[in-house]
Amino acid sequence: MKNGYSIYDTHTHLGEALHSGRKQDVDGMLRSMDSHGVDRSLLIPFPVVEDEAAAHDQIAAAVRAHPGRFAGAACLHPHQKRRRFLDELKRCAEEHGFRVLKLQPQYQPLNVVSERSDFLFEAAVKHGMVVLAHTGTGAPFALPSLFIMPARRFPELPIILGHSGGSVYVGEAIVAASVCPNIHIDVSSLMPHHVGEVLANVSSDRLMAGSDLPQSVEAEIGKILTLDIPDADKKNILWNTARKLIDRESE
Repeated sequence: MKNGYSIYDTHTHLGEALHSGRKQDVDGMLRSMDSHGVDRSLLIPFPVVEDEAAAHDQIAAAVRAHPGRFAGAACLHPHQKRRRFLDELKRCAEEHGFRVLKLQPQYQPLNVVSERSDFLFEAAVKHGMVVLAHTGTGAPFALPSLFIMPARRFPELPIILGHSGGSVYVGEAIVAASVCPNIHIDVSSLMPHHVGEVLANVSSDRLMAGSDLPQSVEAEIGKILTLDIPDADKKNILWNTARKLIDRESE
């Protein structure tokens, strides 16, 4: 808790990234959370790892050891053998209880406009999962507007636009969420005034906060706490939206 607000960090990574060399372990994550007043975090594998199943097992172990502090997400490259993708996602959902599937188009280019991508969204629906899609860097596959298509094909599926397209494509994220009620927005990486622009068009019960990296926690949480917005909006962005969408609990 920070300044009287419960904090849910909906965008963190655990493990080792082959593409960047970043590493994050459970103890380091807990220390960061405790020092910044974060109550709960969604743990996501990095998008490029040596062994996807092992990365999922590492996160599952962290969730089992600290169920009140962590929730888990799967991250699978969509261009692998289809059966391997589907079997591993099923294992993540049924054995590990993960409720989020991360798609990182910057490193996992998938044309979500095409119906050939439906297998990913169908699998998420089947297992009652939320799709969290990185947006922004990695265009064109990471453009927020592209997710209007799967959101309309699968209206029962919640889709989170990670980073809200970044400062360059935040307008696209606003449009996508405005025309698709099942699209939600993670405001990590946005400047504070961009968050205000999003809030002017999308209700706070569809917005959530995230850090992406431990070095960004203070800035990402601080920008919400210091915005001149109603307390109810801060509570939604910092806690309530994620609890309802990811943990399926209302506060």
